[in-house]
Order: sequence, then structure tokens, then C-alpha cells
Amino acid sequence: MNANDFLSRTGGLAPMARELGITQQQAATGASALLPAIMGGFRRQARTAPGGATGLLGLLGQLGGGGLMDDVVSPRPTPVDRGNSVLGQIFGSKDVSRAVASDASARTGLDTTLLKKMLPMLAMLAAGYMARQGQSGGAASGMGGGLAGALGGLMGGQSGGAGTAGGLAALAGLLDEDGDGNPLDDILGRLGR
Repeated sequence: MNANDFLSRTGGLAPMARELGITQQQAATGASALLPAIMGGFRRQARTAPGGATGLLGLLGQLGGGGLMDDVVSPRPTPVDRGNSVLGQIFGSKDVSRAVASDASARTGLDTTLLKKMLPMLAMLAAGYMARQGQSGGAASGMGGGLAGALGGLMGGQSGGAGTAGGLAALAGLLDEDGDGNPLDDILGRLGR
């Protein structure tokens, strides 16, 4: 699934663009640049958390579950503190969030400040979407559904470092220099962290 498909499924494109005061095209461009790192953070969390994907599903519930997605698509201002909590869990520090936004800015030409504002909103959309998929799949395992399916679907079914054609998987494949399936560590490595 590419960023536009993801934003369409979550209903997040128009509300996010409106709240940030940008065009929907700019929101889609920013999302395409930021989502691979966000999903890399979730994948890393699923690999390192006690209980794996099941542990990640529990964490998503603690952070707000599907309500995180509702907060972004709501006509009310997004409570980005909830998104910053998600980012804190998957990235570990504000420095990593800043590095991800800086890297995305260098690749898209969008302002770093704008991308820093977009990052928690996208993290909330992704976390809420995965929480809902995990609940509807009944279990965090099983590649056809649940949380594993959502993780794979958001990365275009990518399970390794060789990206597939199109969507987020192709972008993630380009960013994933060491082929470990997680572009986040490569972004941080380029930034000397």
C-alpha cells in the first residue's frame, strides 16, 4: 500500500492538510517521506518488544488504539501529545524524530518544521490503523490479517530489504541501505547518530 492508499483508507489526508495549512499534495508528499521511518520504528518495536507483534498490539492499545486515528480525522485539533507518545515508543527520543524530519525534508524539499508537525499525526494514523487491523484480525500473527498484515501492508508486503515495485515498499527499499528491512537505522546512520 502506498502513502496515498494509506491516507485514503484512514481518511487522514484532508484533515491533516487542513490542520497543517498545506495542500493535500504536500501532505501526501510528506507522508510518503515519513511513513517508511515510522513503519521501521513499529517493525523494530515488534521485533524487540516482549511478545513480539502481540506485545506491539498491547502497546498500541495502551497508547490509544484505534482512537489515535479518530483523533487525527476529527474536525477538532489533533492532540499531538498522543502522537509524540507514540513516537517516543518507536523512536526512543526527540532527536530521532528530528533526524527523521530532517532526512525527509532533504529528500522532498518540504520545510523541516512542517514535517516535524506532520510526524506525530502520521504516527497516530499508523498506530490507530494497525490497532484496528490487529483487533479485526483477532490475532497479531497470520500474514493475511491482523497486525502482521497491517505492518506488511503498510510497507507494501516488504519483509526484507529488497523493495518491491511501487508504494512505500520501493521508497523503504531505497532508504534501507543495509537490507535489514528497517530504513530507520539507515536514516539515523546517515545523520551520524
